[in-house]
Amino acid sequence: MRVVPPSFEVLENLDTESLAVRIEFCGRICYKSENKIDQESALPFVSKMAEHGHNSVLEMGVVTLEVDCADKARADELFFTQPRYLHIDRNENQLLITGSVRAFREMLMFHDDCQVVNAMCAFLNDRHPYFFSTILPEKGFIFDSSITVRKVELDEVTQFSPDKLLKHRHIAVKFVVNRAITHEIVRHRPCSFLQESQRYCRYSDDKFGNEVTFIKPMFFAEGSREYAIWQKAMLDTEQMYLQLLETSTPQAARTVLPNSCKTELIVYANFAEWKHIFKLRTTKAAEPTMREVTIPLFEDFKQRFPTVFS
Repeated sequence: MRVVPPSFEVLENLDTESLAVRIEFCGRICYKSENKIDQESALPFVSKMAEHGHNSVLEMGVVTLEVDCADKARADELFFTQPRYLHIDRNENQLLITGSVRAFREMLMFHDDCQVVNAMCAFLNDRHPYFFSTILPEKGFIFDSSITVRKVELDEVTQFSPDKLLKHRHIAVKFVVNRAITHEIVRHRPCSFLQESQRYCRYSDDKFGNEVTFIKPMFFAEGSREYAIWQKAMLDTEQMYLQLLETSTPQAARTVLPNSCKTELIVYANFAEWKHIFKLRTTKAAEPTMREVTIPLFEDFKQRFPTVFS
């Protein structure tokens, strides 16, 4: 049995990596297979995710595009598709569009007759064909020379005005918390989530130290009677879990694991949603162990992104 404090890590440096590297880094948290990451592993990993339609993993790669249309009708055409998962700013016939790999894939799958969608996905396919190879339109992309697409680099995005930063700047945070906290965090629908999977992780394996890890509870002082009761309960649970693994699968054995279990969760959202999270989860009415991580995280964001969060 291992006991660790809750923690978080702002994955700001990840934004400077390629889409494939970002997606692999986040995706491998589910199976805790980060040890398989090397210089050649990203493309096979993301190709497999796209091929099998593991869309939640593909949400971890976001790109911003600038789309220029020759006339208003072309720009209007995109809005007729009701693009729910794209963040869009419009200046007459110029569109500023931010979306995840999943969002662009689904736009192509369901609206391949929209020429703006074709132009964006053709642009992305030229650079990242492994995301689109299994869903290409039967007749190929529709090329309209009146539509031009340009990738907006991260350095440009960071220079946006605060109102545009709220929509278009995304950031990932890795939480190491108990599972009760993750149940609350995943209620924030506009976010993307990837979480360590107790269904597949076998904590009796060497890479987990052959033990279950629990998050230290803030409610009980170490050395107190209450802490001793909690500690015994966790030890007993660990023993039952390890015994079940002798004859059962991880997904069956996990049924005895409590909320105190450590889990790793990556939350990916734009600045607007992070502001909403902090507004709800740092107040006195918020769950205490939630505030334990969100208050210092909010302070971290204020230091990193003062134009939006201070």
